[in-house]
Amino acid sequence: MNERLKGDHKLIVSIVKKGRAKKICEAAKKAGTKGGTTLMGKGTSAKEFKKMFGITLNEEREVILTVTKNELEEEVFNEIVEKGEINKPGKGIVFVMDLKRIDGIVHLLKEAQE
Repeated sequence: MNERLKGDHKLIVSIVKKGRAKKICEAAKKAGTKGGTTLMGKGTSAKEFKKMFGITLNEEREVILTVTKNELEEEVFNEIVEKGEINKPGKGIVFVMDLKRIDGIVHLLKEAQE
């Protein structure tokens, strides 16, 4: 499909401890998104450095990528923060990025044409 969505969607990126992605995806869907993509990662923060026998342990993370329409961005973001308890220390981080162009998400393209 050569059609593209142009500037009317945002990417919400959530980074949380392993095992919490399901809660984030459920919150995003409740707020109106169609779903998301979860990737595995590793990360550390200043408070989470742990030493065991001289080895620093990195904690596993889940990175959730959620594409949403501009008009749903605030609602989805707030729902993720609330349900994911992101505003509590050590629970994760969430941020929003502008999408200049996007292709390959057929269900969003169909919606845009309707």
